Amino acid sequence: MTKSPLVPLLLLSTVMTPGIAQAQDSDTTPETLAAPAETAQDEAENDGPDVSIPGGAIIVTGRRTVNVERSATEVLSVLSSEDIARTGEGDIAGALGHVTGLSVVGNGYVYVRGLGDRYSLALLNGSPLPSPEPLKRVVPLDLFPTSVVASSMVQKSYSVNFPGEFGGGVINLTTQAVPEESFLKIGGGIGWDSETTNKLSYSYYGSKTDWTGYDNGLRRVPHDMQALFDSNLALNPTSELADDIGSILFTPRNSVIQTIENTQPNFSADLSAGTSFDLGGATLGVIATAGYSNTTQTRQALRQSTQLLSGAYEDRDQDGTTVQSDNRVIVNGLLGLGLEWGENSIRWTNVYIHDTDKYAALASFKQPQQNDDWDFMEQSTGWYERQLIDSQFTGEFKPTDDTTIDLRAGYANSKRIAPYEIVSRYIRRNTGDGGVGDLFTNALGSGTGSAPTSISFSRLNEDVWSAGADVSHRFSTNWSGTVGYAYQINSRESRQRQFLVIANGDSELIEALGTARLDVLLQTGQWYLDRTGLDYDLQLQDPTAPYANYRARLLNHAFYAKVDGTLAYGLTLDAGVRWEWAKEQSLLVPVEGVAESGVTLKNEYFLPAATLTYEIDPEMQIRINGSKTIARPQFRELIFQNFFDPETNRTYQGNPQLIDSQLYNAEARWEWYFNRDEHVSLGGFYKHIKNPIESYLLYSNGYFTRYANAPSADLYGAEVELQKYFDLYNLGSFFETRRIAVNANYTYTKSQLNVTADDVTNVNGFLSAATNYFVDGAPLTGQSKHIANLQFGLEDTDSLSQQTIMLNYASKRVTSRGVNGTIRQPDIFEHPGFTIDVIVRQGIMIGASELELKFEGRNLTGRAHKEYQSFEDGDVQFNTYALGRVFKASASIKF
Repeated sequence: MTKSPLVPLLLLSTVMTPGIAQAQDSDTTPETLAAPAETAQDEAENDGPDVSIPGGAIIVTGRRTVNVERSATEVLSVLSSEDIARTGEGDIAGALGHVTGLSVVGNGYVYVRGLGDRYSLALLNGSPLPSPEPLKRVVPLDLFPTSVVASSMVQKSYSVNFPGEFGGGVINLTTQAVPEESFLKIGGGIGWDSETTNKLSYSYYGSKTDWTGYDNGLRRVPHDMQALFDSNLALNPTSELADDIGSILFTPRNSVIQTIENTQPNFSADLSAGTSFDLGGATLGVIATAGYSNTTQTRQALRQSTQLLSGAYEDRDQDGTTVQSDNRVIVNGLLGLGLEWGENSIRWTNVYIHDTDKYAALASFKQPQQNDDWDFMEQSTGWYERQLIDSQFTGEFKPTDDTTIDLRAGYANSKRIAPYEIVSRYIRRNTGDGGVGDLFTNALGSGTGSAPTSISFSRLNEDVWSAGADVSHRFSTNWSGTVGYAYQINSRESRQRQFLVIANGDSELIEALGTARLDVLLQTGQWYLDRTGLDYDLQLQDPTAPYANYRARLLNHAFYAKVDGTLAYGLTLDAGVRWEWAKEQSLLVPVEGVAESGVTLKNEYFLPAATLTYEIDPEMQIRINGSKTIARPQFRELIFQNFFDPETNRTYQGNPQLIDSQLYNAEARWEWYFNRDEHVSLGGFYKHIKNPIESYLLYSNGYFTRYANAPSADLYGAEVELQKYFDLYNLGSFFETRRIAVNANYTYTKSQLNVTADDVTNVNGFLSAATNYFVDGAPLTGQSKHIANLQFGLEDTDSLSQQTIMLNYASKRVTSRGVNGTIRQPDIFEHPGFTIDVIVRQGIMIGASELELKFEGRNLTGRAHKEYQSFEDGDVQFNTYALGRVFKASASIKF
């Protein structure tokens, strides 16, 4: 279908002012008429959060009596900067974990109503973001420090001004706005982790500047290796070049794990400043922030696995402990410029985030099923840099009182660089003769049970260009509308080369030399011993060359139109349709080979959405929403290329035959705003998903997570939320300005796959019975049946003084399907469990400046991370480790 027939349709469409912005400005809607009167002082003192969305005003200012959630046409939650500060979280992912129906999984991925991160959409100021993660197209939200975010909006019911990849919901982050008055804020903090701080951890030397999060050049790819990459040639393992490259790869700086007896505390610092200038008829504002944090976490994980239908020790192919230390350094900055004149404004926002993980791990395990007499030791070192740069222009113009034009354009770039990722294995055969057999040896893949030492270099780069325009018009007292266009292009390039070191020659000599430390075993001279007449030859093999590189691209054009108005007294409608045309391509580019034709998904969709809101009385209303949305495969999921993630201890492989998922959504919600800042709501939701993408586990000389489309799935549930304050002025003068704040929410979600004996799925070009991979009635991966949050606090309404207790519970959820093959294993579950956090904030005036002191206590229950499979004869702990209780003290002063 061509795009031209849609143009007349759009030209004939009426235009509207978007729901959120219009609700704040309108003087005639039922919501506004119902709002009690406020004084000008109240309005000035109670400005709401800034919210920047596509098809909406750059800044949405909501008064507390005109609640943003209440006045919006859709079901949403908004965390203001004060709400975020109350949680005390250092990154926005942690703060979102307290929102109704949301849970945080893994490294900052937010699940909405039990749907995985593939069904969530993350935007920054209404514009799309690239992900620095090889397996994801959604950016992990733990990258965003709360210091750069002014608000976070979570919209759970779809409206057509947002992109169609809207499964569970959209999370829109709005950055700090231009200040109305000058300020300077300086802060810092120190933290203690009961499982890490002042205890033993692992690391390696690396470079002198690692503490900054930036390498000083010692991890630069060697000249000969870079020349090999540039030549697009595979390495010949018997060549002189292979020896020359191998002889310089392993050094004491990158391959020797060191113990740190007393691990340093976590610490952070941040700085922000802003000012504005009167230009005579216009105001120019400037805001800048900078932050640095350095945290270390050590985890002692129990890792077990089995290929059978038994959890018994003797049936496990691996059983042992891995001690892993991650030193994570985040550097961030924001620079914003804003110009406002009359009712027009332009904002230019620039965000920089650099996140580095210095990783070291030492594993000790047995392989009971193969040989219970041997002991295995495996060491791993890595350096993972993630970087996000984002630059955006947004503008709001009001040529007439009834017309608003919103424009936005953005460029974002993400990178992930992982050089010198080294994994080596040593074996002790326990022969009992006091010889080499009683020592740990690294036979470099030449003996039974031995594995080659590997060294990997990977690099990912993704660019996102986006633009959009929206025209809104109020064409009568009760009706308005909008039309808009959005453009987005994602371009990604990824390279991953893994080289294996294998020893050939005399087995006794290989065993004897293998007792040496890795940097000694693979030092320069070892690579040329065969030239001295010894029967010992090291080879550097290049097995991943056939699938080393891939390129991916997503081009998306979208038009939408919608109307918003009053059908009858107390009954309003927000309805529209979005047309999206998208072309997603993933191309495997083998070294020395011809690029395959690749995978191309080209689809267009009409995505309707409608919301009816009925006002029962001025404080109570009911919403009903229906919509259709989609979810596309992630780039790497379409590529049959291995990728190992040390965080999850899994290797992933894609499926080029994946197709888009389509979601049909319905929702109903009752809301009662019974007092200022107080409300209770109860809602239910249902989603039917056609062709959901699910993961499954396969064993083939190792465990691999793969992907396939299940036939269909259903998800339904209910939510309840309460926000209530209790004044304490009757208890005496100390409590005169204090109140108890209660914010509670609970979400029940149930999902199930629908699989029949006649269903088939396409796995890497082969049609197979869907029942070979999926079980009818099994829950979707990532979905917890129960999620509950409770915030209970004491706060002062006149000054900064807050004492908050936060309780969180999430029930078990599937992280991966069990092994599929000749037998079908039970699924692998994770149990997040119950946590208690305490946050205390206290403001102290020092002259005209306010000093804020903050204390945090996290995970006071000592909840562990539990990931396991349950068999009739016992559990297998796939990846289970203790999580520390974390205590942090910080202070900031604002001038």
